[in-house]
Amino acid sequence: MAAHRPVEWVQAVVSRFDEQLPIKTGQQNTHTKVSTEHNKECLINISKYKFSLVISGLTTILKNVNNMRIFGEAAEKNLYLSQLIILDTLEKCLAGQPKDTMRLDETMLVKQLLPEICHFLHTCREGNQHAAELRNSASGVLFSLSCNNFNAVFSRISTRLQELTVCSEDNVDVHDIELLQYINVDCAKLKRLLKETAFKFKALKKVAQLAVINSLEKAFWNWVENYPDEFTKLYQIPQTDMAECAEKLFDLVDGFAESTKRKAAVWPLQIILLILCPEIIQDISKDVVDENNMNKKLFLDSLRKALAGHGGSRQLTESAAIACVKLCKASTYINWEDNSVIFLLVQSMVVDLKNLLFNPSKPFSRGSQPADVDLMIDCLVSCFRISPHNNQHFKICLAQNSPSTFHYVLVNSLHRIITNSALDWWPKIDAVYCHSVELRNMFGETLHKAVQGCGAHPAIRMAPSLTFKEKVTSLKFKEKPTDLETRSYKYLLLSMVKLIHADPKLLLCNPRKQGPETQGSTAELITGLVQLVPQSHMPEIAQEAMEALLVLHQLDSIDLWNPDAPVETFWEISSQMLFYICKKLTSHQMLSSTEILKWLREILICRNKFLLKNKADRSSCHFLFLYGVGCDVPSSGTTSQMSMDHEELLRSCTPGASLRKGKGNSSMDSAAGCSGTPPICRQAQTKLEVALYMFLWSPDTEAVLVAMSCFRHLCEEADIRCGVDEVSVHNFLPNYNTFMEFASVSNMMSTGRAALQKRVMALLRRIEHPTAGNTEAWEDTHAKWEQATKLILNYPKAKMEDGQAAESLHKTIVKRRMSHVSGGGSIDLSDTDSLQEWINMTGFLCALGGVCLQQRSNSGLATYSPPMGPVSERKGSMISVMSSEGNADTPVSKFMDRLLSLMVCNHEKVGLQIRTNVKDLVGLELSPALYPMLFNKLKNTISKFFDSQGQVLLTDTNTQFVEQTIAIMKNLLDNHTEGSSEHLGQASIETMMLNLVRYVRVLGNMVHAIQIKTKLCQLVEVMMARRDDLSFCQEMKFRNKMVEYLTDWVMGTSNQAADDDVKCLTRDLDQASMEAVVSLLAGLPLQPEEGDGVELMEAKSQLFLKYFTLFMNLLNDCSEVEDENAQTGGRKRGMSRRLASLRHCTVLAMSNLLNANVDSGLMHSIGLGYHKDLQTRATFMEVLTKILQQGTEFDTLAETVLADRFERLVELVTMMGDQGELPIAMALANVVPCSQWDELARVLVTLFDSRHLLYQLLWNMFSKEVELADSMQTLFRGNSLASKIMTFCFKVYGATYLQKLLDPLLRIVITSSDWQHVSFEVDPTRLEQSESLEENQRNLLQMTEKFFHAIISSSSEFPPQLRSVCHCLYQATCHSLLNKATVKEKKENKKSVVSQRFPQNSIGAVGSAMFLRFINPAIVSPYEAGILDKKPPPRIERGLKLMSKILQSIANHVLFTKEEHMRPFNDFVKSNFDAARRFFLDIASDCPTSDTVNHSLSFISDGNVLALHRLLWNNQEKIGQYLSSNRDHKAVGRRPFDKMATLLAYLGPPEHKPVADTHWSSLNLTSSKFEEFMTRHQVHEKEEFKALKTLSIFYQAGTSKAGNPIFYYVARSNIVGYSDCISC
Repeated sequence: MAAHRPVEWVQAVVSRFDEQLPIKTGQQNTHTKVSTEHNKECLINISKYKFSLVISGLTTILKNVNNMRIFGEAAEKNLYLSQLIILDTLEKCLAGQPKDTMRLDETMLVKQLLPEICHFLHTCREGNQHAAELRNSASGVLFSLSCNNFNAVFSRISTRLQELTVCSEDNVDVHDIELLQYINVDCAKLKRLLKETAFKFKALKKVAQLAVINSLEKAFWNWVENYPDEFTKLYQIPQTDMAECAEKLFDLVDGFAESTKRKAAVWPLQIILLILCPEIIQDISKDVVDENNMNKKLFLDSLRKALAGHGGSRQLTESAAIACVKLCKASTYINWEDNSVIFLLVQSMVVDLKNLLFNPSKPFSRGSQPADVDLMIDCLVSCFRISPHNNQHFKICLAQNSPSTFHYVLVNSLHRIITNSALDWWPKIDAVYCHSVELRNMFGETLHKAVQGCGAHPAIRMAPSLTFKEKVTSLKFKEKPTDLETRSYKYLLLSMVKLIHADPKLLLCNPRKQGPETQGSTAELITGLVQLVPQSHMPEIAQEAMEALLVLHQLDSIDLWNPDAPVETFWEISSQMLFYICKKLTSHQMLSSTEILKWLREILICRNKFLLKNKADRSSCHFLFLYGVGCDVPSSGTTSQMSMDHEELLRSCTPGASLRKGKGNSSMDSAAGCSGTPPICRQAQTKLEVALYMFLWSPDTEAVLVAMSCFRHLCEEADIRCGVDEVSVHNFLPNYNTFMEFASVSNMMSTGRAALQKRVMALLRRIEHPTAGNTEAWEDTHAKWEQATKLILNYPKAKMEDGQAAESLHKTIVKRRMSHVSGGGSIDLSDTDSLQEWINMTGFLCALGGVCLQQRSNSGLATYSPPMGPVSERKGSMISVMSSEGNADTPVSKFMDRLLSLMVCNHEKVGLQIRTNVKDLVGLELSPALYPMLFNKLKNTISKFFDSQGQVLLTDTNTQFVEQTIAIMKNLLDNHTEGSSEHLGQASIETMMLNLVRYVRVLGNMVHAIQIKTKLCQLVEVMMARRDDLSFCQEMKFRNKMVEYLTDWVMGTSNQAADDDVKCLTRDLDQASMEAVVSLLAGLPLQPEEGDGVELMEAKSQLFLKYFTLFMNLLNDCSEVEDENAQTGGRKRGMSRRLASLRHCTVLAMSNLLNANVDSGLMHSIGLGYHKDLQTRATFMEVLTKILQQGTEFDTLAETVLADRFERLVELVTMMGDQGELPIAMALANVVPCSQWDELARVLVTLFDSRHLLYQLLWNMFSKEVELADSMQTLFRGNSLASKIMTFCFKVYGATYLQKLLDPLLRIVITSSDWQHVSFEVDPTRLEQSESLEENQRNLLQMTEKFFHAIISSSSEFPPQLRSVCHCLYQATCHSLLNKATVKEKKENKKSVVSQRFPQNSIGAVGSAMFLRFINPAIVSPYEAGILDKKPPPRIERGLKLMSKILQSIANHVLFTKEEHMRPFNDFVKSNFDAARRFFLDIASDCPTSDTVNHSLSFISDGNVLALHRLLWNNQEKIGQYLSSNRDHKAVGRRPFDKMATLLAYLGPPEHKPVADTHWSSLNLTSSKFEEFMTRHQVHEKEEFKALKTLSIFYQAGTSKAGNPIFYYVARSNIVGYSDCISC
């Protein structure tokens, strides 16, 4: 369009610009601001090619806007903003006006645009607060207009002058003459103006003449300031025509000045006209003056007299001062070498001028303070440029007792000197650096007075300290200034801040000062500026303060903070600035917080530039790293840091801990600081994180994007700091990767506010590591969310009543846009941002809540502590389950409780919005780590919907909660959020789901009830789709119950509703119910209710028949309805499609039912294959086909099915994972009650040894035991499960070894004549009179030595299984848990190079356990151990007991200390330490391979299998909980537990035995004598046993009355299917 129809295209752009002005769109937001700026830039670029079209269009828009009628303050502001936008666009378009503009265009500009511009220059009301800005903007337009269209503007001025020459009225309009003040004037144009005015001046009325005089003076300065080179050249090469015009006008004006009043009016112009005549000035400086120039000389003489106070009139004195200042100012544009005469003229007046203007005792005043100030500034700047080293007037202005006006003049003069240095000979500001100290003092005092006068806290003071301190007593000004003084202080403060912005070195310079003093003064300056940033009542000052701080953070400026130690000073000061600003941002105490955040981003960029620069400096690297890692730099006694005077700032700068007291001079103090309060840089980083996090839920999209972009600079800082020392970037920023993702998203164009928030919440959920920053951000947001929630729920009650002033509510919030909704005390729900912000906060809390939950509990949710010992001896024996809800008082828990209450919010205005958003946010945006807490809270809440008898408490609120819960759960399970699989299974949802179904069942068949049931069925289907990720404690029982409930909802043709809509809903419910049933029946063995007195298989058969009949009836219903629809001509095609889908689901359900229950269901279904109805036969064939496709295992019909299932159960328990873990076995070990540990130990050892996996069992058990042990002294000392397993192994595998080792030794001691009358008593208190203590000691020592040497010499005969036990124990004590080894090592059972647990005593643990649990019990009780046929005599028993003590001490590697009578044996004990150690190493160092070990228990007795069944069945739910909560459960998966649950469901409860004599279930099947017999005689190694075993003709089950195992012989050789059991 732009190429083919340019005019229309330009007009379209102009129209769009017009439509997006604030007067049309209302209050601007970020989007409209960006759009307006874009339109403006577009028009400016177009104007270079289609100038007249753009200018014409903008002029029309301006005219229309000016003619608008507006009402109200907001409309007036929008009008003002629109006018400023148009004027600014016009100015830029005119500045780029093409040189080839046609004459027609110039005429158009004069006719159309100039009158509109004059409207602003002439008619803007002085009382209007925007008048000055509009006038300045209009003057800029006129200036640009006159650059290329001077003739048009001059013509208008000249015409008006001509009109005034013939005008007879006294009061005439001189506005067009005043245009002279604003136009662009060069030398040639000034000549034309002088010539024109000189020609017509005399004919003008007095009013017009005064207007000309005033306007010409300003036109002159326009020329000088815009074309200084032309003015300078005037004194190099005098221009006669210029001088003639000026002289002529001088004479005309001099004739006009007849009275004192007129003289006072014309003197400023006369001095300017005289300046334009350099030759005349040269002439009048001589002693003899030309007669024509005499009036000029008299004028100068009059000027001098008036200036010295001899003029006789105050008016003339004031006018003389003005004229002299003009002279001084003009002289600065002239090079001294070009004309020294004018400087002599200046010097003759300047002393009197300065005395007049800068007299503290008699301040100069003409009644117009702004004009006086401008005059003094011009004078001060001119004097500096004339004589920079003559600074007496500077000292006067700097004096503390000088008027504040003097301070203001000085500061603005310095600012002008810095910012306006157009000419080479003008001196630079560095001549004033010597006054930096006085300027800083002035800044501090002014800041204090300005802030104090505004009713705020006192200004910040600085002290040479490393902490924030109160120094209020050091302030000199206690009394509160008046409002007028406060206003003057504000103006002065603004000027001083601008001065810092212009040249920071002016206030940073510290000549001849030490580093600590320099740092202190810098800190004071920056802190003062920092305090100004949040000053909402001084927005302009706050903006300038930000600009000044940004300049102070430039590289060159930072080096000046403290040249002696720039890096340390940077960390201290900049970090404290960040901390304070972020503190204010997070408390929402700032107007334009988005702009402050943008500024903060620039500060971060500057900080990183400085860090990057100093990264290369190795001397600075230490500090870069040290400050990042968390230790303060050692400080000297004079190192300074910012401190705050007032209490509020002190609190804000010390988060959560009191600051260090004292000076902290010594290195010891500094070291203490490292371990105590974290350094300020870390506090600043934390607070910055908090601020950025909290801006993510802002309703302002721009604020969110800026905050996200700031994360990039945090990451860049971490990159720089970690590069100093080889440290991972995650040491500085644990969530570095997510922060980078935030930064990358900030660069993308968002599709809208909602899409951006969704992306933000997705990233928040990816934050893995809890930090001080995200935890504090969550807690602060939660507090604000709670406040906002209360306000929303109380609306409109919370609104102010009857026009009450909201003064108290607006102390922290001045405007609605100042902060988020939580910052104020009221809320207006008509403002969409209010509710949107609450929604954003809710999503933020949901998404980030998981990481904060980790911060609260390091152990995670629903975790088990492995017991491995009794309650009295172990940390958390049996099951130690941490509540998934966490502490009810934690903020996360409170937040979840409040969310659940809002699920049924019935607020009349926003209740629906709240319910909808809570449902969506919890279901879609909740952090997966909060799933367990949510599940438990939902379960607990829904359980309250039933009374003590289990009856449903049906209410509308309860129903609403149930419906919301169903929607949330479906969203949550449907939405595969990253990380959800890990947390879904940490809490069981079985109870909640069952209660949901129980509640919904009683809702009836109304439309709403049917819809809820349908949704619940859909939830069940989704739940089963996520089955692998969920936790089921009793899955089979749960699924059976769900099938029972949901099949009741299948209506079929029983629904007689006449309404077609209800029929459709009913069919939808049928469909949803059957789809849910299909998913539930997949692989589900039917499990009848227990205790019904019916045999298990019969009960299963009846249950199968019930469901199968239901499904067949449903199929028949579908067929009948389809026939009806066919007869009606297919008018109900939608219903037919529903029925077809329902029929398909029903067939699937029948297939799944039969597939999982062939053994109990085939007999009921096989007859359908021969049914007389063809449709029924076809259906059966379809079902049969599907179960064949599903791979149904018909081996469940075999005779050995029960034995096979038990075999598979054993395989599951002994199953080993990829990393060596034993999931089912260890889960069982952790949940079985301690009263059953003896039985469990026997079962586990028997089963694992039969599978050649005994070593893996021992490793897992011993590792857990070692992990829980506090020290070596407590290892295996308690009655833990690991101890019992060890004892059982020693008993079973070591019986023969002990018999062979100890029997000969004991028989010698008992029967040998040498030992017949020997006593071993060594306790003096128990000696008989005839006994000798020393002889008894020798006897005991002799016997002990004999036994000990026999033991350590028997290593070659030590059983291989016990070698495995000792080796495993040795490795477990040497090394840490199995999960710290590599996968390959675990598979190979090699545990090298793993972190040590008890490395120094590892072999001692083997010896201690072996003697304690194995050898010594046999020595002390040889009869009980089966070694001797009868008990030994008491004296021998006593000796054996004392000997065992000595042997245990040797094994423990400790000496006797407590028992005095045993101390004499310490030498013997000590001397045998090494021998014992060698023996222990011999039996524990090498582990025999599985092939060389005799697996004595490879035959598994039926008693062990049945015991395993009983243990698993009784603890099934606890095993599921343990596996779900275990941190490593994902490494194994749920498959083992699922298979176990399925097998247990097939097997049924323990009381239903697979053998005929069911009374065996009541017998004790824990006897292990058979296993002991088989082991002792090594029957299993005999060839006869092996051959007999391969025949599989023996079956063991039950025990005799004597407790012996019973074997059955199975005869199958003659008749197939016949078995004859013969009792042995």
